[in-house]
Amino acid sequence: MRRVILFIDSFILWLLLTWTLNYQSLLVGAGFSLLVTVIFGKRFSQRPIKWFEPQRYFWLIVLYMPFFAWQCLKANVDVAYRVLHPKMPIEPGIVRVRTVLKSKIGRTVLANSITMTPGTLSVDIRDEYLYIHWIKVYAQDEENATRIIVKKFERFLVRIFE
Repeated sequence: MRRVILFIDSFILWLLLTWTLNYQSLLVGAGFSLLVTVIFGKRFSQRPIKWFEPQRYFWLIVLYMPFFAWQCLKANVDVAYRVLHPKMPIEPGIVRVRTVLKSKIGRTVLANSITMTPGTLSVDIRDEYLYIHWIKVYAQDEENATRIIVKKFERFLVRIFE
């Protein structure tokens, strides 16, 4: 079942990327989808059926993506202001934060979301901990750093990936 879902997902992605329905494109897309399925079939999601739950897509597209865009915009303004304003403090450091996400894909998306937000960079993931480089460390302790950096993303990602 896992491989069938991976093949279908890969083929749909191919169709969306090529945006053509001629037989050559369909044949090449099926070939590449089969290749992806053979290579990555065992590593695909532990519960692939969860990707057919429409509420996950609602949380991802309608709620998370606009929220993430807003967080990126705010962080861009903050970093630009710090760069342009000489008295604005830059006190970089690495903090350890905890995540409640259990799935590897959920943790990866969280780490990428943190990295893509200017001013923060995911340095490492170890079990339920992430190590984040922060342009201005507002909290040294794990609990407050987790609340400031991680919790805003986690409330969406838990509903999408867990």
